[in-house]
This record gives sequence, structure tokens and C-alpha cells, in this order.
Amino acid sequence: MEEILIEEYNYPLPDERIAKYPLANRDQSKLLIYRDGKVSEDQFYHIGEYLSADSLLIYNNTRVIQARLEFHKQSEDGTQGARIEIFCLEPLLPHDYQLSLGSTSGCTWKCMIGNAKKWKSGALSLPVHLPSGEGITLSAEKGEQTGNTFAVHFTWNPTAQRSNNEVIQQCNDLTANGALNISFAEILDAVGELPIPPYLNRKTEESDKTTYQTVYSRIKGSVAAPTAGLHFTDNVLNGLRQKGIQTAEVTLHVGAGTFQPVKVADANQHTMHTEIIAVPRETIATLMANLGHIVAVGTTSMRTLESLYFIGEELCAGFRMPDSEDTTLSVAQFAPYQQEHTLSTREALQALLDYLDNTQQDTLHAETQIMIKPGYQFRVVDQLITNFHQPKSTLLLLVSAFVGGDWHTIYDYALSHNFRFLSYGDSSILSRKEPAFKL
Repeated sequence: MEEILIEEYNYPLPDERIAKYPLANRDQSKLLIYRDGKVSEDQFYHIGEYLSADSLLIYNNTRVIQARLEFHKQSEDGTQGARIEIFCLEPLLPHDYQLSLGSTSGCTWKCMIGNAKKWKSGALSLPVHLPSGEGITLSAEKGEQTGNTFAVHFTWNPTAQRSNNEVIQQCNDLTANGALNISFAEILDAVGELPIPPYLNRKTEESDKTTYQTVYSRIKGSVAAPTAGLHFTDNVLNGLRQKGIQTAEVTLHVGAGTFQPVKVADANQHTMHTEIIAVPRETIATLMANLGHIVAVGTTSMRTLESLYFIGEELCAGFRMPDSEDTTLSVAQFAPYQQEHTLSTREALQALLDYLDNTQQDTLHAETQIMIKPGYQFRVVDQLITNFHQPKSTLLLLVSAFVGGDWHTIYDYALSHNFRFLSYGDSSILSRKEPAFKL
């Protein structure tokens, strides 16, 4: 593959241009419009004026979980010891997000651990006071290390009281009342901290619990918000529906890897993070009926939609058919660049529908590591709504690919016209510059 020098995707981003907080009204943000190589601007609440009435808007319905947990080691004299931060990245056992977050006994997650050197062995304990008034103790045990992450096993029990007999009675009482049916999601909601982006250089505040969620978020699992959707309000969405614009959902649980900078000179040597996606059968069928008019809200929706083509291609090739033992469908980082792709987009999507019908599933579950970079040929998405991304990031490579390398025009305009950058910043709507792939 031809080198992609990441230094060519650098630009000066002063700290004062990074939005540390969102606007009071989400839809009042500025909107940059890029079409036919030309740039203009408006405000986000006018987004409907830049979408045709036959557009299909695809958004990511993931919801950010309060994934940071603060434990403390206990000293031999019973005093509070070293602070240990556990950042839950993704579930390992059960591997399914909903099953793991819904577990009422225990689960294992892939985690980053702050101050890990201080946690050599033994379990950590954290008292949890639930809104219902019940008290439990959350325990964490460190498992195998892989790179800079660890497997951490969590269990929880009623908080110990004065004597063993009282603890037994408490367990009996709680069981009789159904109060032991406490999920890991409830525990995270009670004591976890929402993980806002590191480049905000501030602590999470109570307001972030609302402002760092999209108005349509509902499926818990992300550790970072799909920030292009933060500009939408119920009024904006209602206005789009009144215009006849359709909407549909996908789910991609955003991982911490979304903030991982490219640290190698050639971006092709960067390892992309893997993320789990879920796409309802209804969304795939709606995509097929609206090809040529697809609008992705955010790079996470974009990565999900473009991954569908390669999963469908894989199924058409007879690889991992429904009777296969390995039922995990996935897209490798460089799958788009390793062979000639002759399948039409419609054929690939039909293969997905056939697979779901044959396996009697109503939702496609898969993993994607796709890297969208200059030279990529888009199969599904025609317009992209997105924020302004960090210098030398894989997200900036994606934008460059979408606008045919014309990202400098867009970012120079944004910098010179006082646009706010990154997660809480302003928005843009970009039209694909390259001709459409065979639909």
C-alpha cells in the first residue's frame, strides 16, 4: 500500500479553539456546509435545508456508560491507601454488552487501570449506595494483562453489617424482596464516572451526564459519545420528519480507541481498534430502498454502514455460512484494500438480509476494525454530518477520504471563521466528492 504520511494531516489547533463545554442550546451550533468543493456556513437547526426530502438519516443510538470506577487499596491499619482507577472498556464475559451490563451476579471486563503498579494482588472493594437506599459492596479482581489493558472480574454482595448472622439475615431479606437483583449497569450508574474526552482537560461535571449523551441514545455500552449527534434536538428531528426525511438506527459502541492518536509516520502502520456493531434487519432493508440518498450522522455511523458491504461480500463468498461453528462476522482493518471488489452494494446488503433470514435473527451483530483512509471507495454513504477532529487522527483521514483530499479547504475555513472544535464543538455536513460506487 502507498504510504500515508500522517504529518500531512496535521494542522494547528490552539487550545482555545477546543470547546470545553457545549452551547446551552444544542442546535445553535455553527454548521459548515461542503458541497461541490465549496464551503459555506449556517446554524445547525437549519440542517434540513441541506438534506433532500428523499434522504435517509442513519444515526448511532449508543449511550455512554459511567465507565470509570475509583477504588482505594486498604492499608494494613485499615486506613485508605492508594487510589486505583478502573476504566471499563468492553465486556469479556459475558461478551455481549447487554448481557454483561444486565448481569446481577458478576461479569468480566477489559479495563485500563490507573496506578496499576500499586495493585499487585488481592481484591479491591468499593461500597455502593443505590438510589433505592440499598447498600452493596462491589469487588474487583485483576486478571490477565494484554498490552496496556487487564481483565477485571467484578462481583457484588450486600454490604457487610455488624455480624455474620446479621449479614445472613440481610441476604435473606433482600432475596425475599427481590433487591439482590441489582445489575452491573445500575452499579455503574450509582458510582461510576462518565468518561469525557481527555483533551477537554477537566473533570467530569454533573451536566455532562446529560450534555454528553445524544437525545436519541438508548443502548448502553459506549465509553465515548458519537459526538456528531450531540447537535440534534427533538425539534430538529421533528422538523426533518415533517419534511419527509426518514431516519433509522445502528449501534456501534464507541471505545477509548477513538481517541488513540496515530503515532507512526506512515498511517498504514497504525493499528485500528475493534468495535462491536449491531444493525437491525429493518435498517438494512431501508438502506437498500434508499441507496444513493444515505446520510451518516457521525464517523461511527459511517464506519458501521461501510462495514456492511464487506460483511455482505464475505457472506456471498461462502465464508462463515450459517452452519459454521464460528459465527462471528468481522471486517479486518485493511479488508477494503486487499482485493478487487466487484459486488454491488445492493448485492452485499441482500446477502446480509438472506443471512439474517437463514439464521432467524432480526439484528446483525458483528465486529469492525475498518480503516477508512485516502483511497477508500465509499459503498453506502453519500453525505456525512460530523464535528471537527483532532490533527493527525484516523477520523481526519476518514474525512479526507470522503471529500477527495479536500480536507484543508474545510478546516482552513473553520479555523478562520471561529468554529469550535472537537466533541463539544460545531458541526459540518459534507457531501461525497467522488462518484458513487456501483449500487
